[in-house]
Order: sequence, then C-alpha cells, then structure tokens
Amino acid sequence: MDQSLIRNFCIIAHIDHGKSTLADRLLQMSGAVEDRNFRDQILDDMDLERERGITIKASSVRLPYKADDGREYVLDLIDTPGHVDFSFEVTKSLQACEGTLLVVDAAQGVEAQTVANFLLAYEKGLTVLPVINKVDLGHAQVERTAHEIQQLMQDPDVVITPVSAKAGLGIHELFERIVREIPPPTGDPAAPLSALVFDSTYDSYKGIIVFVRIVEGTLRRGMTIVFMGRAAKFQVQELGIATPGPQPVDSLSAGEVGYLTATIRDPHDVIPGDTVTETDRPAAAPLPGFRRLKPMVFAGIYPSSTQELNTLRTAMEKFVLTDAAFQFSPEHSEALGQGFRCGFLGLLHMEIVQERLEREYNVDLVLTTPSVVYQVTKRNGQTMEIDSPAKMPSAMEIAQIQEPYVQAVLLMPADCLSVAMELVKHKRGTHRSTEFLSETRVKLMVELPLSEILVDFYDKLKSLSRGYGSFDYDLVGFRPANLVRLDILINGDMCEPLSMLVVKEKAHERGKAMVERLKGLIPRQLFEVAVQAAIGSHIVARDSIRALAKNVTGKCYGGDITRKRKLWDKQKEGKKRMKQFGRVEIPQEAFLAALKLS
Repeated sequence: MDQSLIRNFCIIAHIDHGKSTLADRLLQMSGAVEDRNFRDQILDDMDLERERGITIKASSVRLPYKADDGREYVLDLIDTPGHVDFSFEVTKSLQACEGTLLVVDAAQGVEAQTVANFLLAYEKGLTVLPVINKVDLGHAQVERTAHEIQQLMQDPDVVITPVSAKAGLGIHELFERIVREIPPPTGDPAAPLSALVFDSTYDSYKGIIVFVRIVEGTLRRGMTIVFMGRAAKFQVQELGIATPGPQPVDSLSAGEVGYLTATIRDPHDVIPGDTVTETDRPAAAPLPGFRRLKPMVFAGIYPSSTQELNTLRTAMEKFVLTDAAFQFSPEHSEALGQGFRCGFLGLLHMEIVQERLEREYNVDLVLTTPSVVYQVTKRNGQTMEIDSPAKMPSAMEIAQIQEPYVQAVLLMPADCLSVAMELVKHKRGTHRSTEFLSETRVKLMVELPLSEILVDFYDKLKSLSRGYGSFDYDLVGFRPANLVRLDILINGDMCEPLSMLVVKEKAHERGKAMVERLKGLIPRQLFEVAVQAAIGSHIVARDSIRALAKNVTGKCYGGDITRKRKLWDKQKEGKKRMKQFGRVEIPQEAFLAALKLS
C-alpha cells in the first residue's frame, strides 16, 4: 500500500466531550458502515460501556476516504477513553499514531483531562488538530473555548475546526484537515519486520488476537515470527484489519495497523509494548514500547467459592490481555482463603474490572477494602512497601510511615473557588497556586494525599461546581503521615478484609461511621451481634445488632405460666450456645461499605 495515502490518528478528549459520537460520524460519513448496520457508539462494543455511557477500551477501525483532490486515502482511527483511570489506553493509542484530534466541548471548555491528554500527545511529537464539538448547543461558547485552546497550545494562530458530531456539521472539513495536515507514516516495507504490540484480546477459537502497528518491514500470513520480549516463536495464521468488523488480508506493510493470530494460547507470551519481528530476518533492536503505569489502588479479589479459584486465575490471565494496567499476584487471607492481591489505576478501574470479570467469565467475587501503597521504615532501618493493612508490622517495630501524595489540577468556575478550597482543606490538601484562565474560569494547583481522593473527591467536586469542575492528578512522591490500622471486630473476631489504614485524628470518626454502616448491612441473627472498631486493643466505636425475636410461646394458649417460662429459659440457653459457636454471614455489600463512607 502507498504510504503517502495512510493516516494514523486517534481521538483524545476529556470524558463526555463527544469522542465516541465523533467516531460514529467519521465512520458513517466515510461509508465504512452501512446505514442499515449503524448504531450509536458503534466502537463501544462492551455492554458495560453502553450501560455507563463511557469508553473503557480503545478501539481501532479503518476508514476509506476519497478527498477533494480525488485521491483515495486509508485512515486508521483509534477511539480512546476519557476518564483518568483509563489513561493507559490513551498512552498505548498515541504510540501507534502520527496525529490526534483534540476534542473540546463548546459548553464545558478545556478541562483537566484535555490538558493531560494534550501534554501526552505533545511529548510524543504528534500533530494535534484541535476540534470544538457541540457547536449546535444553545449554550455553546465557541469563542471562549477557542481562546482556552489557544492558551493551552500556546499558539494564538492555531486553526480550530468547529463541528457538531451529533448533527454531522463540519465533518467534511475535518476529514480534509486530517488528510492534509497529519503526516503519513514512515518506514521501509522492504526492511526487516518491526511491529509494535499495542493491544490484545482473547478468543475461544483463535486464541490470543494481537493488535499491531507495523513500523518497518512487511508482515505476511504464514510467516514465522518471534516476540522479542519473551523470545516466543509462532507462525502467523491470520492477518486482518478492523472495518470495524474483522476483515482478513494477506499482508500488512510499514505504516499499517491491523491484527494477527498465531494460535497463541499462553497469555504470558503477549506483552503490550513488545516488538514482533521475523525469525529468519530479525530486527536489530526492539522498539521503545511505552512506559508501564504503576497501580495506585490495591484490593484483594477472592472467589466466593473456593472451588472457583482456578477459574478466577484463568479469567485474570485472559483479562490482563485486554487491560495491561491491571496487575495481580496470589495472596492468602485467614477470613477468605486463597485469592489475589490486585492493583488498579483508580476506583472506577477497580469497579470495571470487577464487573467485567463477573460478567465475561461468570465468577462471583468478594473484594476487600481498597488501599494505596504506603512506605514503612522499621526501627532496624529496613524499608518496605505496604499495599494491604494485613501486611502492616506492629506499632513497636515502626519508625516512620509515609503515604503517597499527588499534585492535582482543578479547573472550575471562578465563583466555586472558595468551596473547592474548603474541600481541599477537608481532604488534608495543600494549596500551591491559583490561576484565572478567564473572568469565569480558574485553575487551582494543590497537593493531596492519594488516599483522600480515591473515594468521593471527584463526585464532591462535580457537585460543588454544579457539574463544571474537572480534576486530574500525577503522583509526586511519599511524605510522612500519622497512620494507624483500624480493625473491625464482629462478635470479638477480627474481620481482616474490613481492616484499613487511616489518619489517627480521623480514626474515631471513621470507625464510628463504619460500625453504623455495618449495623445496617449485616443481617440480624438469632443472637445479638457486637460490631466494634478497634486500634490495637483499644475499642474506638461499638454498636450491637439486635437478635431476631422468635415467639416460642406463640402456640401456648392460657394454662400455667411455668410452661412459658421453661420455653423462654430454653431459648436463652440456645442463644448463648449459638452465640458461642455460631458464625455471622457478612454480605458483599458490607465489604464495599468502606468505599461509601461520607
């Protein structure tokens, strides 16, 4: 294929700015999808994406386009997620492109993820085409949004394309800019094969499907290839492109994006960022790949039944193929048995992983309270990383505990500045700078403990700013913290999955809230159940779940009172015995209660 006619680009934006709708219009107006087969958010093929209205996985598709100059171009488009928890998908997508469309909502303006995604594209040297979407809205502020984009790109003369993805306005002009301004790929089709692995998925019939961008050389069906990171060799069974359905081809040359299958069964053989080359004529060196993101949130995932442990392990190994930011390793809990310690990029990422594992692999899961990674320095000088309260050494051994901090960017209306500052102060944050982007919008730079922003910080910011606030953050290091381990006791027995590390000053407040929440979630038993929050041997909060009242004298009509007393005494003895030997069933909602504490 003539490289001068290929354009590889992706769409990046803040969440809900219209990336998927714009991808729909590009697909529809290029003729890649017939009207009878078209549906909204056609690249969001997961049920979960449709239910939540967000993009979770980046999706690639090939579009044909006949330009005004009469030439027929091939456009390889990658639609990316907008939420910060899926930024790894954006990083992978940018690596496979020469240009990108930076989409900004005409009503919302430049937001936090707009800035973060632009900087990612700028660092990689990609051509960025700014696009203002939703210009047909009655409350659209196109001039203000254009000014914010000029400030972001530090270019007052940058050309900005106004479009309405929903109404199809400005799409033709955008196509012309893509073929005119995004450079074609480089690379010699006759050179030794060098292809970047940027994604993969598992198919029950074909094995692992690997998505690649050919950087140098030509990949042909039947060729024997090797993954340079694992030195694993395979023979290519099928090559293809997404249109958006799979379409087999005989070869892929330098500059093209497509997929391959080679009866790969072991998920460990495929690593995102790895280089594929030919066995007989290998490349001299692997491609740079991309930086792996470190998980920021950790939680234990256990099967609800011990018989499902192997099923869960197999499911996770397959799941890693579609989500390289997810990490797991085996662990054991006295309360829950064998399971896995899992790392996530954020709480939304954790929720999505849980739902996808349960839906796609049909396993019932129990999750423990999420935690961030703490650095603990012991009195003997040893430093260790703690990602679970269960691994925390005793207080006598600890010299210092450090918790991770983030530098956060908050963009919001100027009249919401004071309430945002109060929120930051409540979350133990520190103000760094304030910059007025315009008369109505302000940018706030703050530093916060990572543990304080995990649960409800973004939700509260959205609420306080009437939906106009946005938020992005980067890890900046570890700082000393006064933390204690808060344990939950059910009838005197410690419930390890509900243990958490909290700031000492907030331990009583957090323990009391946790006890009250559990009291409403744990079903009543035939005996009284004590729920306690404790720091070591010190109880900081306590409540009781009343016993179910069974009317043992309901069938006694009149007669001597001594018969009723005998029945009541017998019931008391039974309840004592039950309380001594009985076990309390704790539902999954109780394990997630810690997430929802206000």
